[in-house]
Amino acid sequence: MNADDRNTLAAGRAASRLPAQDLERARRFYAEKLGLEPVDERPGGLLYRCGGTEFAVFKSTGASPGTFTQMGWQVDDIEAVVSELKRRGVVFEDVEVPGLRTKDGIAEIEGNYPSKGARGERGAWFRDSEGNLLGIGEPVA
Repeated sequence: MNADDRNTLAAGRAASRLPAQDLERARRFYAEKLGLEPVDERPGGLLYRCGGTEFAVFKSTGASPGTFTQMGWQVDDIEAVVSELKRRGVVFEDVEVPGLRTKDGIAEIEGNYPSKGARGERGAWFRDSEGNLLGIGEPVA
């Protein structure tokens, strides 16, 4: 890292922030459906850590339109994760747009982020209790 990078966002860590109109409902969803518990909390906010990264769910009077992926997880076995989340009651999105179609909740995405050393990715999407669109991805070697 050069000296200029220390003074820019390149040296920082990125984290997602997801709005929740009902923070207790969101807490229950993340615990019961995703198996996640907050590692810290403050009035109006819950902090979660997953695999060395973090995200926060915060009380908001606004809501996401849920028209785009707001946050995603990279996993090693998307079929196993989707299966377990379905067992817990998570409902996956059916996507059918030009070049992207889900089958059993999972889409094959060719050429996605070749810098990761993958020829593509498999992806799945679901909404949390607050309407935030979340994704799961598995690079395909």
